[in-house]
Amino acid sequence: MKRIHLFEFEDQRWFPVLLRNYMTDFLQFLANKAKVYAPVIDEIHTSMEESKCNQIIDLGSGSGGGLLWLSSQLKEKNPNLSITLTDYYPNLVSFAHVKEINPLFEYITESVDAKNVPTHLSGFRTQFLSFHHFKPNDATQILQNAVNTSQPIGIFEIQDRSLPSILAMLLSPISVLLTAPFITPFRFGRIVFTYLIPILPVVVLWDGIVSSLRTYSVSELRSLVENVKNQDTFHWKIEKKRSKKGFVIYLIGIPKS
Repeated sequence: MKRIHLFEFEDQRWFPVLLRNYMTDFLQFLANKAKVYAPVIDEIHTSMEESKCNQIIDLGSGSGGGLLWLSSQLKEKNPNLSITLTDYYPNLVSFAHVKEINPLFEYITESVDAKNVPTHLSGFRTQFLSFHHFKPNDATQILQNAVNTSQPIGIFEIQDRSLPSILAMLLSPISVLLTAPFITPFRFGRIVFTYLIPILPVVVLWDGIVSSLRTYSVSELRSLVENVKNQDTFHWKIEKKRSKKGFVIYLIGIPKS
């Protein structure tokens, strides 16, 4: 199946900020409860060691993704770990909540473009479940910006364009209905738009299916790297790692010493 770049509600400027934040809150809650990034803990830790980096600059953070649980695992291996959350549409309420729960987190209040990261944000750049939002030219620019600034980068996706992955997305409305009351910080609006006016289950379903159709395969990620100028100044690792919990497609690029 070829990659299909349909629209996602979450990407649209006209989409209400309130609903976008509720969607990213849901994704954060699910990612942490399911520990979906467990298969790549060692890869992230090793990459940070090799790049001599204690700071994660997370791009496209949404509401923090799976980093709350993941940070606890990385902290065991790296006591000096710190994480900065950023987004093109920053969810400041959730960012503040994450920082309140875990003080090793910081966040940027201004919009941050993953294609042109401010130079003062130095560290291991990560994108969890967000790289598929970018068309090939923009995705290449993200990698190019990391190479141009000699910053290590890691891309992580937990879905693909397979039938099982798409079928799993069909169950996402049920997950929205079951989890809404337990997502923190609690918001009455989330209850309204989940049960009384059930917009959230519908838009999560659509965006979930489209996310699968948009996700880059391992071979496509390699093709993107081939289009990056001076890509030979980086070590690249691109794989699909499976576990009992599922799989993670990842790309990691580290500057050569």
